[in-house]
Amino acid sequence: MSRIIVVTSGKGGVGKSTSSANLGMALAKLGRKVVLVDADFGLRNLDLLLGLENRVVYTALEVIGRECKLDQALVKDKRQPNLSLLAAPQTRNKTAITAAHMKALVEVLSRYFDYVLVDCPAGIETGFQNAIAGAKEAIIVTTPEISAVRDADRVIGLLEANRIKDIKLIINRLRPAMIQNNDMMGVEDVLEILSVKLLGVIPEDEQVIVSTNKGEPLVLAEKLISAGQAYMNTAMRLDGKAVEFMDLSVRKQSFLARLGRFFQGKP
Repeated sequence: MSRIIVVTSGKGGVGKSTSSANLGMALAKLGRKVVLVDADFGLRNLDLLLGLENRVVYTALEVIGRECKLDQALVKDKRQPNLSLLAAPQTRNKTAITAAHMKALVEVLSRYFDYVLVDCPAGIETGFQNAIAGAKEAIIVTTPEISAVRDADRVIGLLEANRIKDIKLIINRLRPAMIQNNDMMGVEDVLEILSVKLLGVIPEDEQVIVSTNKGEPLVLAEKLISAGQAYMNTAMRLDGKAVEFMDLSVRKQSFLARLGRFFQGKP
């Protein structure tokens, strides 16, 4: 039974597309057939995050307009053949399609893939309404900042109003040291406000920028650490596996350990 899932946030810049790319790649590594649908018409990014920008010939718009066949527009990832991308056009805006178009498109894709992940544009206007049209489930991505959490809460309300009840949460860019110093909201704080099931917690990791620039999702690394492992664990939970959450608490060093680092000239 195929799962059609929209990945959304409300607020831009919280790592929604990065999460979509890594979840899609991770699920493909688990042996699932996955298609990532970039629903951000006019401002597509998924092709860059996956390193597939030079292989996009046709987009979702040509498929909807029957200017090409679906298989002509699907770009298969050479590193992970289970993963395909349906790119968004860069030359048209979000009004180029309707919610009915998107719903019909994802329903066709669901016949061939185990997971249809729709990367939703930021905001709650036309692009959002189109992206959620055919979805049965939703993943909310937020950072532990009050503005992002407030926008996520608003999006959850809109999803529920559109009869999408299966909503899960990814908390991105968590900084344990800041939480310990009461400078950042903790996981429990976010969950108390949003009241949805926690799917994953992704720590802040500078490798995210490196992977984005290279077009190589973190989960492709031979040795997964930090955010890469967190995304892999998140994908396994999404796939129904029981995986414990990573321990992201700050471990305090003993006095002797700190003293040793001082004499070694380390911070």
